Amino acid sequence: MIKVKNSMREMLNRAARFAPLVGLVGILGPAQDAAAGEYEGSPKVAQFVGEMTRDYGFAGEQLIDVFREVERKQAILDAISRPAERVKTWKDYGPMFLTSARIARGVDFWRQHEAALARAEQEYGVPAQVIVAIIGVETFFGRNTGNYRVMDALSTLSFDYPPRADFFRKELREFLLLAREQQVDPLTIKGSYAGAMGLPQFMPSSFRAYAVDFDGDGHINIWSDPDDAIGSVASYFKQHGWVAGEPVVSRATIRGDRAEEGLSPGIEPVKTVGELRALGWASHDALRDDLPVTAFRLDGDNGPEYWMGLKNFYAITRYNRSVMYAMAVHQLSDLLVQARGVK
Repeated sequence: MIKVKNSMREMLNRAARFAPLVGLVGILGPAQDAAAGEYEGSPKVAQFVGEMTRDYGFAGEQLIDVFREVERKQAILDAISRPAERVKTWKDYGPMFLTSARIARGVDFWRQHEAALARAEQEYGVPAQVIVAIIGVETFFGRNTGNYRVMDALSTLSFDYPPRADFFRKELREFLLLAREQQVDPLTIKGSYAGAMGLPQFMPSSFRAYAVDFDGDGHINIWSDPDDAIGSVASYFKQHGWVAGEPVVSRATIRGDRAEEGLSPGIEPVKTVGELRALGWASHDALRDDLPVTAFRLDGDNGPEYWMGLKNFYAITRYNRSVMYAMAVHQLSDLLVQARGVK
């Protein structure tokens, strides 16, 4: 713990170059010392800098200096075009996360941070195993937090990925605001190819909205402070509708020619249990007919699996809009409880 705390202090010490009102001040030194990058002179970048200067009080010249250091990454553009949730089926996707090594490391993480997890569960109503599972699925408990500079990732996707440019421009804006608020040099922070950061892989907008200083040391550090990461995950789920003590999913069986009509077209729970029952769905659990659920099918080892996702399942999909992701988190959380119980 001492090592990771010190690493954050070093990052903060390097970042004393932020001014709270005028924005970035002196974070790179004189402009002539900055190496030219792919985005120097870009009209898109110039427009973005203008917006940040006008709307948020950043110093335009200093932002231009930052972008001189930013690099366009083709590897990021390649990676975002093939996320695992889109190219793999459940029988291949699930085993990536439900491994004995991840379970064992999760049990260790739970024991090491038991007090923080218990406090988060008490304050936010989110079970400890779900918090642990999120951090396990996202980064293998800090092993894989990403090696791209967040400025490179978000700039590449903002200015060279038209399908989601608006989204990533918003995240780039949020990231620069985050860096100013936390007094961190934006060029020192690393994350995933999509700009997700720290143990729980928060996007910048999620960090600003939901991250918390759970250990009370005056800084929100989700990169190397497990307590802050734990509290921030719990805060996120609480504010996205997690209901304490409620189940996550219910297995279902189907029959009849209309059963496939019950499948949800997306993540949102658009049909009720009663409506699904009329289409040939039968839940393995006692569920109210008026309960809205997400109905989905997974391609498992033994053929199709049919499931009803409840409110807490939908809360998990707010973290990542994928039913396979949510199922991986849920099943890992169950496996963690089982493993912790027998050790």
